[in-house]
This record gives sequence, structure tokens and C-alpha cells, in this order.
Amino acid sequence: MDGRDIGTVVFPNAELKIFMTASPEVRARRRFDELSESGIKTTYEEVLGNIRERDRIDSSRSDSPLTCTDEYMILDNTDMSRDEQFAMAVNWVNSALNG
Repeated sequence: MDGRDIGTVVFPNAELKIFMTASPEVRARRRFDELSESGIKTTYEEVLGNIRERDRIDSSRSDSPLTCTDEYMILDNTDMSRDEQFAMAVNWVNSALNG
């Protein structure tokens, strides 16, 4: 399950918590490409600004703010392929299941 407050609010006692992230620039590029492929007109700069603003809002809101504590495994996929991300996550899941 994913979401910005899943590990802290929905499943605070989960055996494995993965905090998936990437640089705002890479996330904006990925989102811009998705929107462009769907025929939605926007600019990279607008998408980047929206991502930065959403991060700011989510990190500073009073109800269930976006947080990353030391109980999370951090998966920074800025420079990773989907296959690399999947392999890392599966490795962590297997480690959590096998103690």
C-alpha cells in the first residue's frame, strides 16, 4: 500500500516501511512526460513548481504530515530503473519476512 501517511497513520506498526522518493526534478520530468503523452499541455517548470508546493504542504500540514523516520527503509529512485526499484523492494520484503 502506498500513500504519504500510510506508515505513520494507517499502518504505524508495519513490519516494513519503505519511503520511496526521488529528486523533485526527476519526479517533475516523469510527471511532465506522462502528461505530455496524454496530450495535456503544460510546462516542465509548472509541473516542478506544483511538485515542490505539494511537498511543502504535505510536510508542514498539521494532520498526518509527510514524515520519514528512522524506521523507514529509504528507496531513492532518482537514478534507478523500475526493475532496480522492484528488486530492492523485494529484497527488503524478503529480509523482513525472514527476520
